[in-house]
Amino acid sequence: MSDKHLIVEGLSIEFGGQSVVRNVSFTLAPGKTLALVGESGSGKSVTARSLIGLAGAGARVTARTLSYGGQDLLALSERGWRGLRGKGIGFVLQDALVSLDPLRPVGKEILEVLKTHNWGDRRSRRERVIELLEKVGVPEPELRARQRPDQLSGGLRQRALIASALAMSPGLVIADEPTTALDATVQAQILQVLQEIKARGDSLLIISHDLAVVAQLADEVLVLRHGVVVEQGPMQQVLRNPRHPYTQALLDAVPAEHARGTRLSPQGSAQAVAPRPAADSPVLLKATGLGKRYTAPDQQPRQVVDDVSFELRAGRTLGIVGESGSGKTTVARIVLGLLEPDAGQVQFLGHAWSGVGADRVLEKDRRLHRRDISVIYQDPLSSFDPRWSIGQILADALDVAGVSASQQPARISELLEQVRLPADLATRRPLQLSGGQRQRVAIARAIASNPKVIICDEPVSALDVSVQAQVLDLLADLQAALGLAYLFISHDLGVIRHVSDQVLVMRHGKVVESAPVDVLFENPQHAYTQRLLGAVPRLPGAGSELVVPPLEAESTAWLFDESQLWKIAI
Repeated sequence: MSDKHLIVEGLSIEFGGQSVVRNVSFTLAPGKTLALVGESGSGKSVTARSLIGLAGAGARVTARTLSYGGQDLLALSERGWRGLRGKGIGFVLQDALVSLDPLRPVGKEILEVLKTHNWGDRRSRRERVIELLEKVGVPEPELRARQRPDQLSGGLRQRALIASALAMSPGLVIADEPTTALDATVQAQILQVLQEIKARGDSLLIISHDLAVVAQLADEVLVLRHGVVVEQGPMQQVLRNPRHPYTQALLDAVPAEHARGTRLSPQGSAQAVAPRPAADSPVLLKATGLGKRYTAPDQQPRQVVDDVSFELRAGRTLGIVGESGSGKTTVARIVLGLLEPDAGQVQFLGHAWSGVGADRVLEKDRRLHRRDISVIYQDPLSSFDPRWSIGQILADALDVAGVSASQQPARISELLEQVRLPADLATRRPLQLSGGQRQRVAIARAIASNPKVIICDEPVSALDVSVQAQVLDLLADLQAALGLAYLFISHDLGVIRHVSDQVLVMRHGKVVESAPVDVLFENPQHAYTQRLLGAVPRLPGAGSELVVPPLEAESTAWLFDESQLWKIAI
């Protein structure tokens, strides 16, 4: 295409007569980046999908003009769309693990795009696959091309998905939440790849709820709410001097821009979060010298946790950060008593909780204090039985806590009230709830047994910034009201800084730095911590610009993916 301008004028999308996008207009020139931002349900993704003919079954798409490269997209047949997708317009989906075929190597996934568009012969296609993986920064591309998605880290999966989108060198790349749930350094590497797309003269349409990521990439920002554009303009203008109250509220909800002890959501912005207990409050959980080793598929042992020690005190929050495979999730599973360590021990409420040798603890002994420790998972939907109502899910948790059947209805209503959900929601099923509502139900389930400690494993990573703000405020309120202690695992350093009292930084299974939160963020001592903090994207005027860390060589051995461990526990 000689003219690769994307022109959208008066785009509207309806489903069953209900409007979800109304009168959206923008243009995107080669070498430029446009960002669509807004909450879930704002119309971002369906707007982007309409540009490749995938708005969804039953969608009615209308526009005064919808064209790319001078071609009328509304006039395309299905065959015409198949010729455009991948070749003229590349699409990067949000969840690489779901988007990639789990049964075939990622190299074949990329190869499929080339074959579909009759690019080259068999040999040149194989060479092109390796070239693409190298281009997006995948180390040892020959090896990675032969591996399935579940054998790769989140960052490598996302880069493979981007390689697939770039296979035919499309003039426009659409990226839907390309960095969601990625660690800071991996996110920085993905941003570098996306910046290179723009640098070579192609255009980029990015969808993201992370406004700091938007600030690194976008030339223009379009803010959607309920399918309507509420603000549109150059990135610096929209993010530095927003005119619409909704845009201002989105920026106010970013944790990195707030001091600890303040609220993020508008509902309670005038109030301060209750102060935390003193740093010398009683120790509830103590880990000493924890170690854990796994045997990888190549039969080689891998030390995923190595001499990890920490204390968690009543009413306090210990944040754990580190890249994928650093050992965070394995530590959490040991603390929960779902996994036995190979070395070291855990004490909970002054009692032996897990250990090795003579200190080994049996599950029947842990059962006495099981209700005192709980967990909030990253994706509540996968941990709920989709056939059960919300009331049944909470009743199951109350059964475990020993609450009698006659007392459960009142307790379920109380739990829903505590997490600010209406009581009549108890009759609905998980799929009938929004992401924020499901996460609140997950929190209600976690506090059902009146625990003293809650393990929070990426509890807000997949939420829009405004919903994330509400959930973080809720967790702070519950901590103050119930005296909860949190072990808080997150890749989002802004969130960690906002919620934590003490921070543990892990790398390759070891603790490389541990310090009070303000000390660690203001004066990090370890080079790895400095690298993590340097990789965090920032909003305009909020400090230094993004420092992209160099790609590090990764082992040729199987890359252990801790995220899969929770599936064993559920």
